[in-house]
Amino acid sequence: MGLLDKIFKSDGDEAKEKAEFPWTDLTDKDQITIAKEESKERTIGIFKHSTSCGISKMVLRNFEREYEENENTKLYFLDLRKHRDVSNAVADELSVRHESPQLIILQNEEVVHHASHQDIDATKLKDLS
Repeated sequence: MGLLDKIFKSDGDEAKEKAEFPWTDLTDKDQITIAKEESKERTIGIFKHSTSCGISKMVLRNFEREYEENENTKLYFLDLRKHRDVSNAVADELSVRHESPQLIILQNEEVVHHASHQDIDATKLKDLS
């Protein structure tokens, strides 16, 4: 696979990789309340991703490569193109300005960290867990 192929993977390739990663799809506004409740017991990460953005794809691949799975963390994946209403609700309910790509980390029902673009770092989840 050439360099350009690695940068510009098809959505089918991305869907296959996503299926192999421990994501929980965030597709409904009610899941935001569930995630906040879960954050009382463990660290919750919400990754907001735009499937049409090359930068977002690169950041997602880097995040997945760096992430070390552990039982104290749960990850939600929000596809902004499919679920813009959920993305807007995340911004409103968590009082975090929308960006893409974006990582939001919750603990005890509160946002303890958020980052976008090249500032997204999977090790931050490990540090906070």
